[in-house]
Amino acid sequence: MKKQKLMINGERLKNTIEEFANFGRTENNGVTRLALSKEDLLAREYFIHCCKELGMSVVYDDMGNIYGTLEGVDNSKPPIVIGSHLDSVKKGGRFDGALGVIAGLEVARTLVENHVRLSVPLVVMNITNEEGARFEPSMMSSGVLSGKFDKDVMLAKKDIDGITFEQALNESGYVGSIEARLKDAKAFLEMHIEQGPILERENLAVGVVESVLGMVCYEFVVQGESDHAGTTPMDMRRDALFAATNIIAAARRKLGSLDQNLVFTMGRINAYPNIHTVIPNRVIFTLEARHKDPTVIQRVEEIIQELTQINENEGCTIMAQKLWDRQTVFFNEELANKVEAACQSLDYPYKRMDSGAGHDAQFLASYIPTVMIFVRSVKGKSHCEEELTTWEDCEKGVNVLLETVLSL
Repeated sequence: MKKQKLMINGERLKNTIEEFANFGRTENNGVTRLALSKEDLLAREYFIHCCKELGMSVVYDDMGNIYGTLEGVDNSKPPIVIGSHLDSVKKGGRFDGALGVIAGLEVARTLVENHVRLSVPLVVMNITNEEGARFEPSMMSSGVLSGKFDKDVMLAKKDIDGITFEQALNESGYVGSIEARLKDAKAFLEMHIEQGPILERENLAVGVVESVLGMVCYEFVVQGESDHAGTTPMDMRRDALFAATNIIAAARRKLGSLDQNLVFTMGRINAYPNIHTVIPNRVIFTLEARHKDPTVIQRVEEIIQELTQINENEGCTIMAQKLWDRQTVFFNEELANKVEAACQSLDYPYKRMDSGAGHDAQFLASYIPTVMIFVRSVKGKSHCEEELTTWEDCEKGVNVLLETVLSL
């Protein structure tokens, strides 16, 4: 007779998600919970309460990251860590980030109530300021933990009111010891909503995330000449906006035919002097592109340079400067295989996929075996109040997480 699998409590998971959503809930059932705001502090307090109810020990490190630890048989061994973030963007959703922390709590609750003791400790982690919505950049604390960001530079970052991250952290009461930082682990597991439409389009519940896509971001500066909009003949103009639109159209044609999995965006554009009676003399816009294969990104950069020499330049000069880039981060294959095996054993429809969005897991993966689990987002919505993942899919995702933990 087949042994009954250990499963989480879906109703309890739902109730906990709603309880956390009360900390910053908006009129349209979203969440505004900026890092180290009063709403975030209330969520942190409740998280610690939930951990201590389970008999977990709780510590926090010098960046305010919180670690709830459930003892294992051998507590000298590196732990299994489940983590994500409780902070949100303004008028964000109930699931982004928070689901990953709550998933860890539900795994711990399931183990405790069923008297299951893991061979190693289990840590549930809340990571400070993933969103970067109050203090830029995003993934600030995981960046410091992994050595990607300089701590002193991050402490000096200010919000729109001029409050530094260091000041907010000190006032929060969550300044812990540098010794408490996550330094070693058997595995880091981050469960997250997909924030995209792929799983829903393919009618799949779970995504086994293999990588976070590499990307590159450039800024174009198109320099023309301002003249009177009513008196300057069309053939005597150096219209920077006309040139910019020619570049954008050419970029869409060239990049659109490069690779079907390439995504690219012109997300910010400014025209100067921005007066309806004046021919624009300067246009600045960004172009970012994301893809798993570094050779495709390299070709994108070559095309960007080609665009600076476009014939349809309207007599303008065109410059393109790289603002930043990142390499594709590949997650641990052995862990991805375990997540896939968990999906198969639970008979949940799934696919192996990549993440176009950034997550704390991508930084932690530089020194800890790491994998991510995605669950389906309704209409692909995220970073908005309409963000939704069904309770059934939340439950399936956490069951996959639990099964993966048990397999480890």
